[in-house]
Amino acid sequence: MNVQKEFAIGQKMVGEGHPCLVVAEVSQTHEGSLGNAHKYIDVVADAGADAIKFQTHIAHAESSAEEPFRVKFSQQDNTRYEYWKRMEFSPAGWASLANHCQERGILFLSSPFSEEAIDLLHSLNMPAWKVASGEVTNPILIQKMIDTGLPILLSSGMSSYAELDRVVAQIQAASVPLLIFQCTTKYPPPVEEVGLNMLEVYRNRYGGIPVGLSDHSGTIFPGLGAAMLGVNMIEVHVTLSDNLFGPDVPVSLNPEKLKMLVDGVHFLEAVNRSPVNKDLLADELAQMRRIFGRSLSVVRDLPAGHVISWDDLSSKKPGYYILVEQIDDVIGRSLKRDYHQGEFLKTEDLESYAA
Repeated sequence: MNVQKEFAIGQKMVGEGHPCLVVAEVSQTHEGSLGNAHKYIDVVADAGADAIKFQTHIAHAESSAEEPFRVKFSQQDNTRYEYWKRMEFSPAGWASLANHCQERGILFLSSPFSEEAIDLLHSLNMPAWKVASGEVTNPILIQKMIDTGLPILLSSGMSSYAELDRVVAQIQAASVPLLIFQCTTKYPPPVEEVGLNMLEVYRNRYGGIPVGLSDHSGTIFPGLGAAMLGVNMIEVHVTLSDNLFGPDVPVSLNPEKLKMLVDGVHFLEAVNRSPVNKDLLADELAQMRRIFGRSLSVVRDLPAGHVISWDDLSSKKPGYYILVEQIDDVIGRSLKRDYHQGEFLKTEDLESYAA
């Protein structure tokens, strides 16, 4: 078994010690419009995400007229085949999307659903393969991806451990870099089934490989939780607007939420990189403690020689003199001089303890 704990996707590194990559999944929310697809690239880049991911469907290569809708959501497509046909882009269209991503400095990714789609995307120098949950048990597609030598991002949503074990072994035997996504194939998943615990399960089960979260919750919360757990990649669905049509819109993040997720991931990574040292923190706060601390003062006029008791003292800001937390060092000592009500005690005005 050849385990690669870090690897490159284009100019981005994935794995321990490298920033978490945020991938925005467009799926079919472009509704077959190449113009919309290009708009998504700009929105995702502006939000600061690392990559955008599409799905490459070539109807005749992956489907047939017999394929039913799981849920009949489209009023203009009689069959799923017709829907996939409407979601197709020409090779030139896909090339324009890949070029646009390069111009905006984000990774271009797309899940292929046929051998022809793999050939098309490979001709565009796509830097990694995303295997959709429903294709994990498709050895034809998996092997064709393996043969390219490119990293594989494997979604686990519809697979058993045994199925995942087989495909992971197949990929690692070929020394191909691999990341596995925790994914719950429900849209949206119940909070009880998000499964952040699976990140560590997969990391340990497969020799420390990078792990990711493919989230369909439509919120930023699972992604932020995963970031705190040190996840290597987060994939979320994205929509231009919460009011758009489409089956993926309810589980997608709008541009504002996507940016919030990206900013939150960066913030939490900085938190994880910077554990607090209480001793060092105390030194840094010394000046602040002087300002906000309290010093001991006397509550009444006291003559020289008076032996200080607890009832003689109060505390006031700032903490420039004998601090209130040093009160036990003061009780029982006598004054060298007269003190007036409200004066701060000073160490040089106190006699040593009587022998």
